[in-house]
Amino acid sequence: MRRARSRPETCLSREKTQGAQIEKTTRRAALALALSLLATGPALAQQAAKKAYKIGAAVYGLKAEFMQLWVHALKEHPLVKDGSVKLTVFDGKYDALTQNNQFETMITQKYDGILFVPIDVQAGAEAVSKASQANIPVVGSNARVNSDKLLSYVGSNDVIAGEMQAEAVIRAMGGKGNVVILEGPIGQSGQIERRRGNQNTLAQYPNVKLLEMKTANWSRAEALALTENWLTAHAGKINGIIGQNDEMALGAIEAVKAKGIDPKSIPTAGIDGVSDALRAVKVGTMVSVLQDANAQAQGSLDVLLRKLIGADYKPRAALWTQYGTAGLKWDDGAARVYNIPWTPITPQNADVLLAQRR
Repeated sequence: MRRARSRPETCLSREKTQGAQIEKTTRRAALALALSLLATGPALAQQAAKKAYKIGAAVYGLKAEFMQLWVHALKEHPLVKDGSVKLTVFDGKYDALTQNNQFETMITQKYDGILFVPIDVQAGAEAVSKASQANIPVVGSNARVNSDKLLSYVGSNDVIAGEMQAEAVIRAMGGKGNVVILEGPIGQSGQIERRRGNQNTLAQYPNVKLLEMKTANWSRAEALALTENWLTAHAGKINGIIGQNDEMALGAIEAVKAKGIDPKSIPTAGIDGVSDALRAVKVGTMVSVLQDANAQAQGSLDVLLRKLIGADYKPRAALWTQYGTAGLKWDDGAARVYNIPWTPITPQNADVLLAQRR
């Protein structure tokens, strides 16, 4: 009968050594995994904190310079530039139906918030209501909309601008004579409120007669054609021209020149402070007041981000310090209306304003 042979001691020792090495390797792997999880945890939290907010800017149209300035300013907001805000600009092409369809797109694609510059004070209300039903906050800017669903409005008081421009023209006329008014798109808040301001001032001057008042849709070309017709129909009788924006005032000046008339002989006023208007103010062919596109655009985004991010959000736009002495306060981003003051444009400040755009 054979006796079982014992396993050599060297084999047992080798197996123990290999087992220890495997166990040691496993422990190292487990430790490395644990450290990795600890390290990525804060990184994931930090990544979540840096959420890119999907914001849509629905503007009434991009043909003219003012809204181009507004959009440019919005893109220069610090949180847009650093990627914290993913911005999409929608060109409304001066059409209320187009803007409503763009709201439908933003609602379907679950945008976090919307900045709205409406073409129509009434038609835009339906779009705001639909966004509100989808829990998407909407902040208005530059042009108003009749909706109590709007989170806030960041713009300027157009009645005041209408009063200022009419006063400048009538004073230059010596308080008497005949004026014509070029209006914005009928139904937009700028047209409605600037007309009210124009009429407020006209009512104070019984020796001033309004010859014509018609829309030229914020368009330089339309204003040129319309003013040419008026200069023919009222030859030698137009003493002042009120354009409810700079583009229309500039179109009117071109028509006056085309008739061989010195534009300085017919006082003309605009509103906005577009670049060509600044140059015209410098040479004395028109007057205008600055509507601050930078403050409106960046301020409206600040208010929207305060809603999305919460009380910890600190506003980034310069306007909150720039206009602080004029009484415009951040108010924790909770005010329903922020009215940015108008700045009269003079030959002295025109160069400074132009330099800022370079």
